Amino acid sequence: MHKQALIPYLLLLGDSALIQGQRLCEWCGHAPALEEELALMNVGLDLVGQARNWLEYAAELLDDGRDADALAFRRDERAYRNLLLVEQPNGDFAVTMAKQFFYDAWHHAVLQRLADSSDERIAGIAAKALKEVTYHLRRSAEWVQRLGGGTDESRRRMLEAIPALWRFTVELVAGSDSEVALAEAGIAADPAQVGAAWLQQVSTLFATVDLPLPKAASHFYLSGRQGLHTEHLGLLLAEMQFLPRAYPDATW
Repeated sequence: MHKQALIPYLLLLGDSALIQGQRLCEWCGHAPALEEELALMNVGLDLVGQARNWLEYAAELLDDGRDADALAFRRDERAYRNLLLVEQPNGDFAVTMAKQFFYDAWHHAVLQRLADSSDERIAGIAAKALKEVTYHLRRSAEWVQRLGGGTDESRRRMLEAIPALWRFTVELVAGSDSEVALAEAGIAADPAQVGAAWLQQVSTLFATVDLPLPKAASHFYLSGRQGLHTEHLGLLLAEMQFLPRAYPDATW
């Protein structure tokens, strides 16, 4: 009975991981240090792997002949349900790490709760992903601390990155009515609990290096959950989807 609500929820999880993974992989050849390039690629590949698991489940429920690859590479922009935050450009390293931290804190809170989902498939995927995302969160939090509490230049960049991204965090602290219904059924993570955990994680970290916590972001006319994206997603998809769309029947 929850099938119609579960599909967009799985797409939210899968699309968000996929797009954030794609953004991180854009750092290949451009990272500030070799170690960071390897770390960014590893996190990105973790997220792509997690995206496949969520999209495979969504494809099974859709049962329209599409598989995870088709969902990833052959949907138009309006069909994606990823968070607006993850589609934003990488910017400099401070922007990338602030964005990663905001996403990781949300992602970790969601997966913690999904690991106890009454849906065994969801619980299994979440438990496996949680091991990776625990590392992701630790790493991005440490970078926010280093940059926010480091040199005058690194702090300046972090202080510029936070407000540039903050309005998109509105989607991290509030979910849709269908997500609330799934949570009440024991299937999904409770959006209110996730939002509270996210805010606690962010405010605690910011306090350690005296970074100002902006006031709560307000809803605006765009919504990743409804397929209403910023202009950046279309450009990202044009690059990400080029080969699968140009050669739809190609095999390796």
